[in-house]
Amino acid sequence: MRRLFSIMVFFAIIVASTASAAPFTYTNERFGTVCTFPDDVFTDRQPEPDNGDGQEWLSADGASLICSGILNIDDDTPKGFVAAEKASKEPGYEITYSKAGKDWAVLSGLKDGKIFYERRLFGKDGVIRTVWLEYPPAVKSKYDPLVGTIAGSLKGP
Repeated sequence: MRRLFSIMVFFAIIVASTASAAPFTYTNERFGTVCTFPDDVFTDRQPEPDNGDGQEWLSADGASLICSGILNIDDDTPKGFVAAEKASKEPGYEITYSKAGKDWAVLSGLKDGKIFYERRLFGKDGVIRTVWLEYPPAVKSKYDPLVGTIAGSLKGP
């Protein structure tokens, strides 16, 4: 009984700490890319690029989040994107997980010593919408629970 109580307290702490994160929904004017994330974690909004393709936010502990869109000028597909990324010889870039569906793809792994997670939606409107999260391994326990919710919030018009 005591063990069950300890487990319940542990999960209550996790839920309370995750639930305290304030949600913020960003909508990119150029491409209509939408993503929602805790703005009490990603507090440092970077200047928007001149081309208006997206936005980046930083956290105090070295994490970053990018929500953006690009024109799919090469008629790329989810499977083609994953295959190209897996074939990459970029130094410091290692994919440890990948999956592609009919109109989406996800990748995760390591880039320059940080954990990354990328989700792309391939829109019928010719736009690829992306959410990219990157964080140091030392804060993995903080960001791993957020990744699914943030990536799942990615959408277009």
